Parts: sequence; structure tokens; C-alpha cells
Amino acid sequence: MADKSKHNSDATEYGSRTIEKVDHPAARKSQVKQVQETAKRVIQNVEKVIVGKRQSIVYSLVNWFCEGHFLLEDVPGVAKTILARALAQSVGCEFKRIQCTPDLLPTDITGASIFNQKQAEFEFRPGPLFSNIVLADEINRTTPRTQSALLEAMAESRITVDGVTHPLKAPFLVIATQNPIDHEGTFPLPEAQLDRFLMKFSIGYPSIEDELKILDNLQMAHPIDQLQPVADGQEIVDCQQLVRQVHVDKKIRQYLLQIVHLTRHHEHLALGGSPRASLALFRTTQALAAIRGRNFVLPDDVKMIAPPVLGHRLILKPESRLRKITTDQIIAQILSEVALPVIGNEVHSP
Repeated sequence: MADKSKHNSDATEYGSRTIEKVDHPAARKSQVKQVQETAKRVIQNVEKVIVGKRQSIVYSLVNWFCEGHFLLEDVPGVAKTILARALAQSVGCEFKRIQCTPDLLPTDITGASIFNQKQAEFEFRPGPLFSNIVLADEINRTTPRTQSALLEAMAESRITVDGVTHPLKAPFLVIATQNPIDHEGTFPLPEAQLDRFLMKFSIGYPSIEDELKILDNLQMAHPIDQLQPVADGQEIVDCQQLVRQVHVDKKIRQYLLQIVHLTRHHEHLALGGSPRASLALFRTTQALAAIRGRNFVLPDDVKMIAPPVLGHRLILKPESRLRKITTDQIIAQILSEVALPVIGNEVHSP
């Protein structure tokens, strides 16, 4: 009986699967292998549709494995919606798209209680947020009230309507897109709401070679129509738990904290990274290391993931913005100045 109790205390139930919470290096390596294999299947499947954008796909999975949400700021027509659909179809999850407009109400996305005349009572009709992957297209075109309702669902993974709390489906991922801030007629997200997104990045234009492949792929039909699932939602939930077990050496922790702390005292920044930024950097490096097949984090992981994690959390001073200084330049400068940690007898560098 004692052994059985100990086994139960060291395991967590997730649906029909049991994830052992053990610290043995061999066990951690085996569990990380599960994350890597799941990520590899999804990446290869999505690349049947999204050509030449592996880094964006990896960033998307890093977010999903960290139970976070991400913001895409990009021009129209670079496959933002297709990326969200491809991720959903690759794991057999439900996908919904919300077209954000100035007249969109919070109840349009959360759902509302409708009076049922046959039963003479109100019943809840769920909105599009009750899906596994939700694309909030052009989030900066809708009002702050609707933006807040969406971000509350992202933070809490549940929605309260008429005093009743409704949990959202797991795994749950919000992909928000926005136009560049200088477009007219938009409601830019304030700093506090931007900080709620785990990462912000752009897909960008394809190269000529990749765009030629896109033309060939789309000549007869869209490849996403034939995309089949290669994983399931439970595997994503498992990966979300397993990446937390990736080892982060104390020197790596000090390294990433030093990077965040330098943003708080930089001459060109009015606002640096918060403790939430430090935690985001910590979690995303764990997920990135697992996707790369390691049960430990290297400085290379921190350097790769720092720009999309920190960039949208840093606020430039007005005079620095006028001088065309960007947050990406500041992050690159900080990364070049901070000494790489020595782990064991080796210095890890890119």
C-alpha cells in the first residue's frame, strides 16, 4: 500500500494518460523525446501548407506548449489565418475565427443567455471563444471593451456570463493579429494588455523560391483542404505539462534575469520587462529546448526566444522612437553585452 500511495503522489492524471513526475535524468529525457516527436509531426504537417516559415511554426508551438497566446503583427495576405487553421487541423482541434470590427460586442465572442420560449427559461449559447484555437483577426480594430473580454478569457481560461462561470476547452490557444499601429481607425492595445501575450512576432513575406512553391501548391486546390491530423489535443496537454520538467540551470536563470533587468535601466526605454516577462522567458526557453530534443536549456535558447518574448513588452522613449530606434535593436544590443554563462567546463555560444 505504501508503494501504491507513493506512486499516486508522483503522478498526475490527464485524461486517459498518466504523466510521471520524476527527476531521474533518463526519465526526463524520455519525456522530452515525446515532446520533440509531437512537435516534429505537427511542424512537418503544417509545412505542407505554410512554406518556408519554420521559425514561425516553432514559435507557435512554443506558445501552445507554454499554455500561452501570441500576437501576429503583419501585413494582410501572409497566411496568418492559414497558420491557425493548419495548427488546429494538425491536432484535430476545433477552430473558430473572429473578425474584429468596431461594432463587435463582448457577448459576440463570449456568448450570451438566450430565452428559450419552449422551456420558459434562459439558456447559454456559447460564442466562438469556446474552441481550441481562436483567431482574433485585426484585434486592434475592435473596441477596448471587447479586447478586454478576449484578454480576460486568455488569462483565466474561463468565461463568466450572468454570474455563471464556463470553463474553456483544453488545449486553448488564442492567435491575435493586428495591423501596424500607424494604420488609421484602430484601437492600439495598451501596454498592460500587450503584456498578456506570451509572444509577438511576424510571419513576413516569403522568398521568391518559396512563393514559387506556393503558386505550384495552390494551382489546383488549397493543400489545407487535404490536411489530416497527426496528433490530438490530449498530446498537446501532455506536452504542456512535460515541458515544465525541462531543467534550467541556475546560471541560465541568472543569465535570462540579467537580460530582463538591463531592459529596466536602458537609456532608450521608458518601460522595461516586468517579472511576467522574466517568467515568460523562462517558460519559453523550456519549451524551445524540449522541441529541440533536450531536457536542459542552453544560452542559445534564451538568445533565440528573447526578441519575440520581450519586444512587445518594451516601451521606447519618445525621443528614441523619433530616432528610429527599435526594440529589436535594443534586445540585440543587450544580448551582445551580457556575458554567456559557463556551465560545467564549457561556454555555450551560438
